[in-house]
Amino acid sequence: MERRHFLRSLAVAATAPAVLLAACGTAEEKSAAAQQTYTCPMHPQVVQNAPGTCPICAMDLVPFDKNSTSTSLQLMDSQVKLANITTAAAGAGMLTQTRSLNARLMPDPQRTGIISARIAGRIDKLHVRETGVRIKKGQALYAVYSEELATLQSEYLLAAAQTRKFPEDARFKQIAEGAELKLERYGQSKNAIGKLLQEGKPQPLVTFYAEQDGLVTELSVTEGQYIAEGGTVLQVEDYSRLWVEADIYPSEAELLKTGQTLQVIVPGWENEPRNMQAEFVYPALQTGRQTLQLRGSISNPDARWQPGMAATVLLPVASRSETMQLPIDAVIRDGATAHIWIEKPKNTFTPRKVKTGLETNRSIEITEGLQDGEKVVITGAYLLYSEFVLKRGKQPV
Repeated sequence: MERRHFLRSLAVAATAPAVLLAACGTAEEKSAAAQQTYTCPMHPQVVQNAPGTCPICAMDLVPFDKNSTSTSLQLMDSQVKLANITTAAAGAGMLTQTRSLNARLMPDPQRTGIISARIAGRIDKLHVRETGVRIKKGQALYAVYSEELATLQSEYLLAAAQTRKFPEDARFKQIAEGAELKLERYGQSKNAIGKLLQEGKPQPLVTFYAEQDGLVTELSVTEGQYIAEGGTVLQVEDYSRLWVEADIYPSEAELLKTGQTLQVIVPGWENEPRNMQAEFVYPALQTGRQTLQLRGSISNPDARWQPGMAATVLLPVASRSETMQLPIDAVIRDGATAHIWIEKPKNTFTPRKVKTGLETNRSIEITEGLQDGEKVVITGAYLLYSEFVLKRGKQPV
């Protein structure tokens, strides 16, 4: 009996170290598996087992799950909305690669109006007293007191009275018509001449009116000033259309044809490009520069743009028809590779490596890695990339 108890105790003592070692090994494995790892949001190659800062950019390290093998991200509806993630079905279309030309907006000389004095006299009243004022066609601009005009009006009244007294005399009729023509050439309208006949006495103070809409850019007279016939009173610019002058290298001029339609983009209105026709290319280089000058014109609704503003002219250099393309922001580039995000199923986003081709300021050609009709993330792709790096601690592809 005692021998049996002795052998049992000996067996328990012999197996105890093995059980203890196995238990310790399991605990160590669990501890290693549960140990938290940390990485840098900007440099995912930095990984360590304790909190700290990135040795490259000094940002605080964030925890991540390095043991996850999932290649996709699944988000809630609220997360998708907060990150402004939107998708669109991939499709083929025309893609044109362009070259950006530096340009400027300039006044159109054909829309510049010079208002000059029709008669000599004294500026009795200025209705427009400063530059920068917008005027409308038919608006009163200034009034002139003219003794010469008073003389012409007296001659006309006399001729008109003789015509009424001797209606059968053709000579008096011709004299009246000549006197009326002189008044018209001095800026008197038909209504003003009719009023003159009604009142029957000279009106040496005559008001002149705007003949076009525009912006007053120069005012050359003041009230009380005497002005000679033909003297400049003010200058009016019509900015409803503006010239576009772009710098172009001689080698680029070979890509351009007169009459070709080009796109013009004004900073601040990138979503409202304007079309213009290439009207003229100066045959000589600009003074002190190695560029030619391309000229065209664009409409300027509501005079929103002013001369002197910068602009960009897009010159087509290559094009592809029926090619798969995406918005430029849909493609994420990390070093030598490029990838996009595909949504399948809903709110589940998977990165996919692609190859790219032609590129414009808005779109990019996808030559490999995308099928027609697939749902591609077009906004918020970079946020998905950042979320993947934070959760997985590695690049998506």
